[in-house]
Amino acid sequence: MDLGIRGKKAFVAAGSKGIGKAVAHALAREGADLVICARGREELEGTAMEIGGKYGVKVKAVVCDLSYEESVKAAVSEALDALGRIDILFTNAGGPPVGGFEDVKIEDWDYAYKQNFKSVVELCKLIIPGMKERKWGRIIALTSVSVKYTLDRMIISNSIRLAVTGFIKSLSIELAPYNITVNAVAPGYTLTERIKEIARSNAEKERVKPEDIIRRIAKNIPMGRMADPMEIADVVAFLASERASFITGVTLPVDGGQSRHPL
Repeated sequence: MDLGIRGKKAFVAAGSKGIGKAVAHALAREGADLVICARGREELEGTAMEIGGKYGVKVKAVVCDLSYEESVKAAVSEALDALGRIDILFTNAGGPPVGGFEDVKIEDWDYAYKQNFKSVVELCKLIIPGMKERKWGRIIALTSVSVKYTLDRMIISNSIRLAVTGFIKSLSIELAPYNITVNAVAPGYTLTERIKEIARSNAEKERVKPEDIIRRIAKNIPMGRMADPMEIADVVAFLASERASFITGVTLPVDGGQSRHPL
């Protein structure tokens, strides 16, 4: 299926590894030119070279710390200089600290607010005006299945991700008349470094091996396994496409059936 985004310009946040990197691959595979941002220059530039060489599209690496407003502004400015415009925005950032209420500090809440919520708002503020002018745009936010049901020892994620969900839903209504769709993808457990970090944290608390935690999680997923990052990325690519032109304001769980709610 031709997704109709060849030649579109995309900004992929936290695109050097994990789901962000997979999304960059999926969009480049469909012919979109990209700017990918992340904090680590070496890994970021390696990813840009890998994707550009594989798909023959333009991929620019921009170092950015999403928890700092000035860094976000500079990254978008570089992206616009490199691409001329941004048609597709994928918002993403590293996950908040793991822990229950008594485990996390006020500083953890502050950092998660800046990195996981405020950065989404800032990116949208900077990029939406151009989309409105051209009357075409796709915004996809990566959240978590924690917006559908709470996850143990992830109180910050359970809270901040819901804030993003509310923002995305409200924004979708405001931007619908401009042919700009705004959606969220809520992955379940996906085999990334983030999941391995959570498994290590829980294993230490329970005094078991991280592999035991991963096996236990997989048993609770109806499909009996965790997702591959590309399975999340392919959904993002579809929502970024012309084929998804009448889908907006949706939070789509991609979790192998783990969230059992009917809606």
